[in-house]
Amino acid sequence: MTALPVEDMSNTFIEHSFVINNFIVMVGKQIKDSLCRVLGDSVQYQWHENNDGIVIPDASINCNIRDRKNVSLTGIPRMVMEVLSNATEEYDRGEKMEIYRKVGVSEYWIVDWRRKQVEIYLNDGREDGTTYFYQYKIITEENKDELQLVMFPGLKTDFDELFDL
Repeated sequence: MTALPVEDMSNTFIEHSFVINNFIVMVGKQIKDSLCRVLGDSVQYQWHENNDGIVIPDASINCNIRDRKNVSLTGIPRMVMEVLSNATEEYDRGEKMEIYRKVGVSEYWIVDWRRKQVEIYLNDGREDGTTYFYQYKIITEENKDELQLVMFPGLKTDFDELFDL
């Protein structure tokens, strides 16, 4: 039996958790009456496309929370957010992003609390049936009013609330 990779969060600053919690509170109160849920970094996913390996996003919005395998969700979240830390940045931008692309996550946010920046990526398809993430927008203090969930345009997001550290 192969051991599952575990993310080393020992060098993660508390600000990392603040951003995750801020996002969950901001979005969660708006979708509580829908079929979708905003989930934090205590929820794990397991997908065939990832050889049944476990992936734990910092935050996700999932409308398929009934799809489960034991304690893992198997439904594909429509949106995933990763908050960068020194320990996880390479993984979040590389292998993890590739897993999310492969399984069909529609929207991927990479949040850098150190730079106060949100990179928004959208998953698109090519004519040959393959998919790819493209950078839709980078949000900083200068264009903070443009912060918006693309897959959930009715939900209000607030840059200052996200980065209230």
